[in-house]
Amino acid sequence: MLRKITIFALLLVVLPNCATITRGSSETFVIETTPPGAEARLSTGLYCVTPCSLRVRRRGDFVVNIELEGYEPVQATVTSGIDTAGGGALAGNVIFGGIIGAGVDAGTGASLAHQPNPLVVELVPLKE
Repeated sequence: MLRKITIFALLLVVLPNCATITRGSSETFVIETTPPGAEARLSTGLYCVTPCSLRVRRRGDFVVNIELEGYEPVQATVTSGIDTAGGGALAGNVIFGGIIGAGVDAGTGASLAHQPNPLVVELVPLKE
């Protein structure tokens, strides 16, 4: 009986891992444009040509500037907030007494995600 209780207690500790462990403090951010081949520059200093994906820190908003010759430039704001998976992991910390884990998740931003992700943009041709 004691062995079953010990195994159950270990499962309670191991299964509700905090979001920092299960999700990490960074995520893949995807940018897609129609037509493809546009230059995308993030206010964080990152750059790519669409379609593309970049690894970004979960914490913090940023602006994406998209340009393609012959098309109107586009500026989009991407915000960081608690998403369903991150909120669930954060709630799991609180429910199972992991107040330290909840603090770590809040500090690292692991419970956050960017919206919109993917950023999908339909470029508009310049008027002549």
